[in-house]
Amino acid sequence: MFRALGHRNYRLWAASDLVSSTGTWMQVLGLNWLVLESTGSATAVGLTILFQAVPMLVLGSWSGVLADRLPLRPLVLATQTLHLLLAAALAVIALAGATTTAVYAVAALTGLVSAFDGPPMGKLAAQVVGRADLGNALALGSVLNSTGRILGMSLGGVLAGLGGASLLFGVNAASFVAVIAAVVAIRPGTLHPMEVSTPRRSGMLAGLRYLRGESRLLVLFALGFVLSSIGRNYQVTMAAMSTGPLQAGAAGFGLLSTVFAVGTVGGGLFAARCRQLGMRVLIGAALVTSSLQLLSGFSPGLLPFAAVILPIAAGAVVIDTALGTRVQLDSAEDMRGRVLAAQATVSAAAGALGGPLVGWMSETFGPALALQLAGVVALMATVAAVAALVRIRDARRVPHPPREDADEPVPALA
Repeated sequence: MFRALGHRNYRLWAASDLVSSTGTWMQVLGLNWLVLESTGSATAVGLTILFQAVPMLVLGSWSGVLADRLPLRPLVLATQTLHLLLAAALAVIALAGATTTAVYAVAALTGLVSAFDGPPMGKLAAQVVGRADLGNALALGSVLNSTGRILGMSLGGVLAGLGGASLLFGVNAASFVAVIAAVVAIRPGTLHPMEVSTPRRSGMLAGLRYLRGESRLLVLFALGFVLSSIGRNYQVTMAAMSTGPLQAGAAGFGLLSTVFAVGTVGGGLFAARCRQLGMRVLIGAALVTSSLQLLSGFSPGLLPFAAVILPIAAGAVVIDTALGTRVQLDSAEDMRGRVLAAQATVSAAAGALGGPLVGWMSETFGPALALQLAGVVALMATVAAVAALVRIRDARRVPHPPREDADEPVPALA
């Protein structure tokens, strides 16, 4: 289950990931509270989230280009240092008396840095463990992120009462020191180098041409979009069910959030136990999770709903881990950064669309019916993906001449 921890470099990476994830969720809590306290507007909180998401939608592809052409460790060190400085700036703004404009500006800059952060981090993480243990590393990463979320939210609530939002931002700034130290301490000689793009295969257009020819990746992106947007936007539906049909109020929503968090940890551990995170695991988890989502709309009370939420949360992590593993292992190494950037863009678009859409469905049809409809759509999307993947597999059995852009890649330097 913990194969990836046998790599010294991954142990450094995992420890820093837990620290950084905890700090990040502290900042999420602190930022939402700061904006809500200073404006009294939930819309303002939503705008803060939007400002952080827009740069990924606009600039995500360019970050993949850099990850495929430049050394990864300097890129990661640069983005982590910028994150540190921006978190420290938020701490200063909170201490000085927050202005909405300043908070929005820092949020947008944080989103900009994050847009250029994901693909280099993803590629470097793959170099830390290599192909054989990549799925296990991604699964353990899901466990660490879930644990960091639980720790960040719980500790953040305590620290916010002691020192306010500025203390949370300061802790997050300090957490980036752990990542910087881990990247510096990584032994380059034990990394698993990847190929980098030749000039002919570099650039955003070359990446788009590559993706256009990789039908399997496009099907996975489409499936991931549906499952992430309408398939399991449970932060919206759990709140709607708690205040609506379940009549459980804030206490019920808190219980469901805790159950969901526990489920994500369980899903990460299950994925870590799988020797191979192949298409069967992905499709199986998608079918089970979508079916359970449909059934959750018929839950007669809080406890039955919580009992269904637990495996749904676990299945969501298995889906994300299997999808991330397949995207990494089934893409060319010299295109990996642009593929990861495309996946991040799809994920950001799913989050931006799915939240409002599921919220509208809950208000228009009622949360229970919204869950049932979303489950049906997710099931249909999964079945359609299976059919498309079968057609692609059959088509690939017919030999094709080599592509004109298949230049010989060159080894990468970490």
